[in-house]
Amino acid sequence: MNFANRVSAANRDRKWRLFLSHFAPTAQMLVLDVGFSDREYSGNDNYIEKHYSYPEKLTALGIDEPSEFLSRYPLVRAVRYDGRRFPFADKEFDLCWSNAVMEHVGDAEAQVDFLKEIKRVSSRAFITTPNRYFPVEVHTLTPLLHYLPKAIFDRYLTLIGKSWGTGDYMHPLSRSDLKNRLSQAGIDRYRLVSNKFAGLTLDFVVLADFDGVL
Repeated sequence: MNFANRVSAANRDRKWRLFLSHFAPTAQMLVLDVGFSDREYSGNDNYIEKHYSYPEKLTALGIDEPSEFLSRYPLVRAVRYDGRRFPFADKEFDLCWSNAVMEHVGDAEAQVDFLKEIKRVSSRAFITTPNRYFPVEVHTLTPLLHYLPKAIFDRYLTLIGKSWGTGDYMHPLSRSDLKNRLSQAGIDRYRLVSNKFAGLTLDFVVLADFDGVL
């Protein structure tokens, strides 16, 4: 495992422990995972499916056809959707988990819509997203250049053979961006946690309660 993967694994473990301690999930809770991956590129992918104690209570939502996913996690219900409105009833789930997905759903308007859907279908939520101002862009492992305007950074990624990271693949958020999106989505009852690495904020965790008992 290289250094970046070790950092990612340690950070995901830290977030997992925060999730368990804050929400204390039980066998009665219905939990939604927003953003599963059909193909796994590292041991950190589909983290909740690998670690959740009650997989039969877990529903995974994503834009991929869940063929490989279902062979790995046969007890988990997998649902494919179009990336916009979640195909679930209002408050169908007790809890939503969305780890490092928000930056991939599109521009600011799409991010607000994404948060609104999480609020609509669940009572509480655990939402994480990388910090745009961490010195290394965590998807492409590019130092500092992601501070440039997106069009320039996208051109750079294309030149180095990482065009998969351009366009709507990622729209990373700062703290103020995230708080603004939450406000626009009507989410005002939450705790915002900054996960740090080497003294700098690596990513943010939103612990949200939509039913007023936070």
